[in-house]
Amino acid sequence: MAFQPAPNTPTHLLTNSSPTGHPRAPSKPTAPSTVEGVRIAIVAESFLPLMNGVTHSILRVLEHLQERGDEVMVIAPSTSDTDVSSVEKGAYVHRLPSVPLAGYTNVRVALGGVNRVKRILADFSPDVVHLASPFVLGWRAVQAAHQLGIPTVAIYQTEVPSYAARYGVPFLENWAWNRVDNIHLLATRTLVPSTFALNQLRGRGILRVDMWRRGVDTARFNPAKRSTAWRSSVAPDGQRIIGYVGRLAVEKQVEDLAVLADVPNTKLVIVGDGPQREALQAALPNAHFAGFLGGDALAEAVAGFDLFVHPGEFETFCQTIQEAMASGVPVVATGRGGPLDLVENSRTGWLYEPGNLAQLRTYVQDLMGDDAKRRAFATAATASVQGRTWPVLSADLVRHYNEVIAGVTSEAPDLTSSKGPSS
Repeated sequence: MAFQPAPNTPTHLLTNSSPTGHPRAPSKPTAPSTVEGVRIAIVAESFLPLMNGVTHSILRVLEHLQERGDEVMVIAPSTSDTDVSSVEKGAYVHRLPSVPLAGYTNVRVALGGVNRVKRILADFSPDVVHLASPFVLGWRAVQAAHQLGIPTVAIYQTEVPSYAARYGVPFLENWAWNRVDNIHLLATRTLVPSTFALNQLRGRGILRVDMWRRGVDTARFNPAKRSTAWRSSVAPDGQRIIGYVGRLAVEKQVEDLAVLADVPNTKLVIVGDGPQREALQAALPNAHFAGFLGGDALAEAVAGFDLFVHPGEFETFCQTIQEAMASGVPVVATGRGGPLDLVENSRTGWLYEPGNLAQLRTYVQDLMGDDAKRRAFATAATASVQGRTWPVLSADLVRHYNEVIAGVTSEAPDLTSSKGPSS
């Protein structure tokens, strides 16, 4: 029988002074917010300045909550030994002391136990705690919130246990899955971004699960951003551009793209940075490494691709696929995880069997060698993501907040298909 969390009993007994030193709002009544004025604590395993899928999602949610006028605090690891707390998009960011993760120094792990997080939450007294991709800090936070009687919404966004084998520690995979199970069994509600992730957790006995996909900025990521000048700068001989965007880390399997190195009349462009960059530059000597790009520079690069490829097998969603499709770029991706929902075979791109690099190459050659087909796929890809804006998706998240505050239970629908999502 699944663990049932304690009922929602936040007290909101606030004063004008704070032992943790952060600014606070006036006292609130004990009745939970149902439409506006929700008080939210977001607990993040990683946050700015580290940019990844988790940070990106949090920032978009913060923008929406700021527009609504909600009171928000972010609890996140520090970024250095001298880090100070700050305000980001209207939310107070409470930094916890942290240490860098061995082998991945720009990722930091928060120190401290459950009681420390419990004191911070008790002081802020939120209506709901949002756990962003919880694993280390999130495990402490879900326990702390449960002890305080505060409902939690846990966002399953990273398939951490499956990283173990890729990082050479397969013996940790079972331990990591136990941690994931414990977090999501204790959470009031878990939100997953894809059918694959929903069925994965439900198969592990986690039943309070619902779907929450990711939004895409279709004004920023748009076919109109395609730049002839940018294309010429990375492919001066007029080659068609095969592009990848993402962290250059072991779990992304970017080295698999070596199979595309000699596809005729093409140029491989890698956008992103990470601990594997030097190794990948050695493995892909003819590729153009653009480094980390953000803002309009990233939008211009993605729109400049002729084809987007993503070889990673452990994506619970894969936001960069959605951004490529919004930019009018068809996709070839591995047929596991989030891409199963995003890419429709023979319409918006191709999904290849995980590990079958010959099939990856065949699908890339298919689209690189047929301009008419590639344009048709591109048009369908752009159309498929319309309506999935961040304001729409963030409003849906607030609905989940309000439901757990009100005590509405959730159990995953019977989803067995891995085909594309509704818009």
